[in-house]
Amino acid sequence: MDQDEALFDIIRAQLFTAVLGDVMDAAGLTRQFLPPEIRALDPDTVLVGRAMPVLEADCSGEVIAHTGEPHSFGLMFRALDELRAGEVYICTGASPRYALWGGLMSTRARALGAAGAVLDGFHRDTREIRGMGFPVFSSGAYAQDQRLRGRVIDFRCTIEFRNGTLVAPGDVIVGDLDGVLVIPRAHAADIVRQAVAKVAGEESVRQMILGGQGAGAVFSQTGIM
Repeated sequence: MDQDEALFDIIRAQLFTAVLGDVMDAAGLTRQFLPPEIRALDPDTVLVGRAMPVLEADCSGEVIAHTGEPHSFGLMFRALDELRAGEVYICTGASPRYALWGGLMSTRARALGAAGAVLDGFHRDTREIRGMGFPVFSSGAYAQDQRLRGRVIDFRCTIEFRNGTLVAPGDVIVGDLDGVLVIPRAHAADIVRQAVAKVAGEESVRQMILGGQGAGAVFSQTGIM
């Protein structure tokens, strides 16, 4: 088992976004959650993978003015085809006027072994994506196509979400029922180690509360709540 698989197995089995976010707050990494409206298509989905960031931009029509050539979604096909096993296609930059992801994109990503897609905007082809069980997090479903309205202008670059969260290539993306967060690549192993310890501490606190102790007293003893 490689290091990524071992790390991701720990996250899936033992951790969740709330505890990871708390640990990053304590480490001074305080802007790691994506906007709260980005949610799982299937609420039971747990997503863990390495970021493959994609930058989208609005446009009008499907011709690049200075070349006269059709843009064919810009660099979207290259970005999609270059997804690696365990990576997450994570996209921002577009206005909420069209879908950034769909069923055929999910089919290609799954064939490449990608972990999922996270979109700062909409997906479409909901029934198709649900049917294949591919993990998608988005702002919701909206069928309008991006072809005449948006294009991918860069990928494997650092991107910034509208709430200020940065995502760099290779950062760890974790998504669950409570949202999506980003663990910077350089901090991932340490954050996961601390989060495992915090989960154990929270279980001790739970037992103290069940034993009749008050919340204030427990917090003064443990610093956990």
